[in-house]
Amino acid sequence: MKKFIIGGIIVIVLLVGSSYFSRSLSGVGNNPDIIAQKGIHWHPKLEIYVKGELQQIPENIGLGAVHQPIHTHSEDAAQGVLHLEFGGRVTKEDLKLSNFFKNWGKDMSEFGSAMTMTVNGKENTEFGDYVMADGDQIVIRFE
Repeated sequence: MKKFIIGGIIVIVLLVGSSYFSRSLSGVGNNPDIIAQKGIHWHPKLEIYVKGELQQIPENIGLGAVHQPIHTHSEDAAQGVLHLEFGGRVTKEDLKLSNFFKNWGKDMSEFGSAMTMTVNGKENTEFGDYVMADGDQIVIRFE
């Protein structure tokens, strides 16, 4: 009976220790700014309205001699679909909405003033600092 209890304790210690060790190696458990270690392929949707008029997001933003991980494709840019395709480690900083505008060669403020934004139907004031997620519905309005 005593050997059984000691063996059980050893198994528990090994399981807890290996779980902790695995999380510490991955970095995800220790650093809340890391979204993934092995890449992502996400598709948020962005709509931009200027004085009530929907703006067309161009095809192939971020694609060229060097493909940017945040880009658009010709087949779904008209629907506002953004492609977030990262290999390897992905941080919150990588997924900020401002990175898409940088790849586009635009500043968010050049569309106008009095900007409002909703994400998935809820008001959001993070604007360029917003960390995009898969399936997000992002709507920016300029008056």
